[in-house]
Amino acid sequence: MRLAIFLLSAALLTAQAPDRKDAVMRDQVSMALTLDYEVRGGGLQVTVDNGTVTMRGLVKDEKARLKATKLAKKVKGVKSVDNQLRLPDEKVK
Repeated sequence: MRLAIFLLSAALLTAQAPDRKDAVMRDQVSMALTLDYEVRGGGLQVTVDNGTVTMRGLVKDEKARLKATKLAKKVKGVKSVDNQLRLPDEKVK
């Protein structure tokens, strides 16, 4: 009985691990964007799904958009970055 409970617990923890890893990556990417002088990403939306970072929101210029991608890619565990950041003169797709 104890072995069955242990195995079930281990399976549940393993199943939840990617979600926790994604949450940690999301927090790390958000912090990096917020603290960067060029990006100033405090108002950006960051989501992570199985290591794929998606960033949405408004940045001041192309330099900030490119820097945001570089910062996100530096976070451990990030597999890819979907940069959907917009410039002030761009319309929402």
